[in-house]
Amino acid sequence: MPDELLGSVCHMSEDRFETLAIHAGQDPDPTTGAAVVPIYATSTYVQERPGVHKGYEYSRTDNPTRTALQTQVAALEGVGESAGGGCIATASGLAATALIGYLLKPGDHIVLPDDAYGGTFRLIAQVLVEHGIEWSAADMTDSATLDAALRPETKLIWVETPTNPMLRVVDIGMVVNAATSVGALVAVDNTFATPFLQQPLDLGADMVVHSSTKYLGGHSDTVGGAIVTNDADLLERLRFLQNATGPVPGPFDCYLVLRGIKTLGVRMERHTSNATVIANFLADDPRVDRVWYPGLPGDPGHAVAAQQMAGFGGMVSFTPLGGLDAANELVSRTRLFFLAESLGGVESLVEVPAAMTHLSVEGTALEVPQDLIRLSVGIEHVDDLVSDLDQALG
Repeated sequence: MPDELLGSVCHMSEDRFETLAIHAGQDPDPTTGAAVVPIYATSTYVQERPGVHKGYEYSRTDNPTRTALQTQVAALEGVGESAGGGCIATASGLAATALIGYLLKPGDHIVLPDDAYGGTFRLIAQVLVEHGIEWSAADMTDSATLDAALRPETKLIWVETPTNPMLRVVDIGMVVNAATSVGALVAVDNTFATPFLQQPLDLGADMVVHSSTKYLGGHSDTVGGAIVTNDADLLERLRFLQNATGPVPGPFDCYLVLRGIKTLGVRMERHTSNATVIANFLADDPRVDRVWYPGLPGDPGHAVAAQQMAGFGGMVSFTPLGGLDAANELVSRTRLFFLAESLGGVESLVEVPAAMTHLSVEGTALEVPQDLIRLSVGIEHVDDLVSDLDQALG
């Protein structure tokens, strides 16, 4: 990484989240003075002589726009240059997950949540298993259940918190202690919480993973991922694997995530405040059977979330009275909540995970309720969102 791009982390190590989001890795361009990081649309770089260059040689290995994004995301997760770790931006969230999978060898074992994201489950249970990787699922909100799932061969514990789509909250410190007993790495998917609300590395995790498609980008206009670690040796290994296998983001995608992250703090505040209102509305509505949201005082994960998160996030799940037919009718009637996969954009989205994002877990121990509805609460006026759900409930 060129020295001029490291400087923005070093001289701002004490700055707060919102300031880092705008300035980390984003000093004015030294050539033109441009205030916004340029899109370096180049595949190769001219060298002074063989092996002598200005920090870049080929854009699969690295690209200045990607470097700026990596510096920015690392800083938001609390990792600066002096910490020895850093960030690797990838072509998608699943590309980030796959890179971590490349760390494993045949015979190694993974523990994942028993309500993991469907794409993560598909990668582990249908792809990695073909390369000799074993897995099991556990309710990670229960320490005894997690301990029972561990083996001497366990090399990775994969954590989502809050989980997708059941919004269970996992005590990261508890998982780290369990992992230490078998020498396993802990990777935390921080997509739902974002670094604005949760800092897994501070709680002992080895790696943080993001689908930057979601809240980091924030505008549903790009696909990307990221891995952050404060372990220099692990970072070096992951960088080698990325260069060797090639799941890199293009410079324009990096630019879009860079742009999105600038407003991450203010967006997460609105996502969270809107979701809190909506969760309470649904919890009080007689047409609703059950609501999952860690911000509700009665939610099983509320106490842990209040301790390890700075807010409860913008995701809400619920089941309406009337079962699957009622759920399908509801999601077809919303107007502001678009019926679509993905999450974390400024616009509100609604889906039925069992038929959409989590279809791959059907018939397994990870199967989600057929009538579960997942909301990604956007930043529209909350009164309009409540009115939309009110009329959709019928």
